[in-house]
Amino acid sequence: MSEKLIALNRRASHDYFLEDRFEAGLVLVGTEIKSIRQGKVQFKDAFISFVEGEAFIKEMHIAQYDHGNQFNHDETRVRKLLLNKTEIRKLHNKVKLKGYTVVPTKMYLKNGRAKIEIALAKGKALYDKRHDDKLKTAKREMEKATKLR
Repeated sequence: MSEKLIALNRRASHDYFLEDRFEAGLVLVGTEIKSIRQGKVQFKDAFISFVEGEAFIKEMHIAQYDHGNQFNHDETRVRKLLLNKTEIRKLHNKVKLKGYTVVPTKMYLKNGRAKIEIALAKGKALYDKRHDDKLKTAKREMEKATKLR
């Protein structure tokens, strides 16, 4: 079971408390998977929405394939996520609650298939972000001090 990391959403862990994580497949067209294999994916404004019992990822940017022709894909089109019905129901019920959202955390190739890891997330307040930054700085300084010894 080989996994190749394609894209990582570092912003998600900075802006949200990530709770439950799920692995989902994606419905893609031919030029999209070729572009994904080249690593041309961005999660900048991507989010997951639910419509009629199905999950969709919106605003995920997959660059057009270099050697594509007139049938090349739209870069930010809405893509369907392949999840179990119970997982979709669980996520959708949590999103209905105030403060929860579902964000993509990483994309990878698993046995040649594009998979995306999504996480149930709760928004962080500004003071939470500052606290996390303070902890990271302290940890970095401690490692630096022990390295110098």
